[in-house]
Amino acid sequence: MISTGYSCFKQIGRKLFYLCRSKAGAELGYWKKCFRREGNTFQNEHYQRLLLAMAGEADDGFLRGLRIADFGCGPRGSLSWVSSTETKIGIDLLATAYLQHFPAALKTHGMIYVTSTEKLIPIPAAYLDTIFTLNAFDHVADIDLMADEIRRILKPGGELIGSFNLNEAKTKAEPHSLSETWLRESFFAGYEISSWRVSAKPKAGYLYQPLLDDKLLPIDHGPAILWVRARKL
Repeated sequence: MISTGYSCFKQIGRKLFYLCRSKAGAELGYWKKCFRREGNTFQNEHYQRLLLAMAGEADDGFLRGLRIADFGCGPRGSLSWVSSTETKIGIDLLATAYLQHFPAALKTHGMIYVTSTEKLIPIPAAYLDTIFTLNAFDHVADIDLMADEIRRILKPGGELIGSFNLNEAKTKAEPHSLSETWLRESFFAGYEISSWRVSAKPKAGYLYQPLLDDKLLPIDHGPAILWVRARKL
């Protein structure tokens, strides 16, 4: 009985290992293509407008003196535009790989890059004042555990400002399909929601344009985008 249970445990662990390795390879391959396409650099100018719009703010004054992070940051320097904070941290499963493949780019970002695992974010509890996340949570292997980790490292009263892709088909790099129901009932349990905006994805043009223009498209159970700002209780 013990032998059978151990064998099953090994099989599950092996499957999880190959899932993570395959997913990470797909992610890194995507960023390598972006890097080459953009002239062996990363464009990051769009993050300022996008993250401020997600927060519903005109400038970075609301972040003054705070410790902030971007979960699932990628290698672009998503927080480079912020000048008012105490600390800017990029959290990503592939942060070490980014440093190996794109060292010159990452040196210019003014950010601390932290390598997360699928089970642990190596940041102390209640350390961060604000966490951004942009289309990252359908990419993680253990979504419930990562939601708990985000909650752990965020201070009581701290804010989570996020963009979530909804109702999308699963892929090698995106093993989860997120729904509004799960996000409200599970992910944001223990948060006070101050802003919740959802739009169907446009059939053409910039992905986030309906949200940026506040001209939300009606949802018909197809792919959509949620922008949310919430405070940890």
